[in-house]
Amino acid sequence: MVNKIAVIGAGSWGTAIAGVLSAKGLKTVLWGHNDKHIEDLKKDRENKKYLPGFEFPQLLSIETDLKEAATGADVVCMVVPSHGYRKVFETLIPYLKTGASVVSAVKGIENSSLMTMTQVMRQCLGSALTAKNLTLSVLSGPSFAKEVALGLPTLVTIGCDNLEDAQFLQNVFGSERFRVYAAQDMMGLEVSAALKNIIAIAAGISDGLGFGLNSRAALITRGLAEITRMGVAMGADPVTFSGLSGIGDLVLTCTGDLSRNRSVGLKLGVGMKLSQILDEMEMVAEGVKTTQSVHDLMLQMEVEMPILDQVYQILYKGKECSKAVTDLLTRELRVE
Repeated sequence: MVNKIAVIGAGSWGTAIAGVLSAKGLKTVLWGHNDKHIEDLKKDRENKKYLPGFEFPQLLSIETDLKEAATGADVVCMVVPSHGYRKVFETLIPYLKTGASVVSAVKGIENSSLMTMTQVMRQCLGSALTAKNLTLSVLSGPSFAKEVALGLPTLVTIGCDNLEDAQFLQNVFGSERFRVYAAQDMMGLEVSAALKNIIAIAAGISDGLGFGLNSRAALITRGLAEITRMGVAMGADPVTFSGLSGIGDLVLTCTGDLSRNRSVGLKLGVGMKLSQILDEMEMVAEGVKTTQSVHDLMLQMEVEMPILDQVYQILYKGKECSKAVTDLLTRELRVE
């Protein structure tokens, strides 16, 4: 039995997930850190800032008090951007119910520690993970928040160390239009989810430069090779990268007009500066910060990632997009 679910993070994705759960008849609480934003959500019964046009289901309640939101929750779904994830989760720990399932639905890698979000949670929890009998899991896959809110068919994957735990959560989150597969490779799900955003920036740059569909297809294909290479180095199962969280999410994010990361790349490709692009954005493009983290990982683990390296050079070293393309294409020829 699931008597209460807490969704921590009231952006577009958190709102969409909370909507799916509460529409199933599950008592769901949506928490956000900004008091003014939360008051607007309560008043409007709609997230006009991040996901406008979708009225909240009756069973969805809104909360700005983290203790009130999390206390007694059987399932806690973390949808906080990676740069604020640790701080929120550390505050949340005392309120976690014994035996609760904690799901990360965040696609990023922490800059300071180079950890995935489940690694961050394990570190923060320490002995409390076992003492409280908590289950950690990952929700990932090709899923634009707006399309989920519209009720368009969406398929995702939820992963836990224990397959039975994943199957339990599969039934909690799954609905007629939100199909959930169960898996055990949490590392693969997290790596693919985070790194696809970087390749989406590259694909956007390519599109912004007017390079066409051939170039985009090549970036997706070679980008998948880089993601898989890093994932395997971090202990993931290579098969995961051919699934929904791998190639599925990569294709969506590199080609979809709703992709924030592709949008960043498009604007870079037509000559806009990164600072200006980010100033104009309401929502977080995780790929920008993740590029820094993964570049550090690439150097630390000695994994070859030429596309990632060029995206890093553009974002953090001011390299011209056209020069990055030339440097990629004139690399030494090799066997695929």
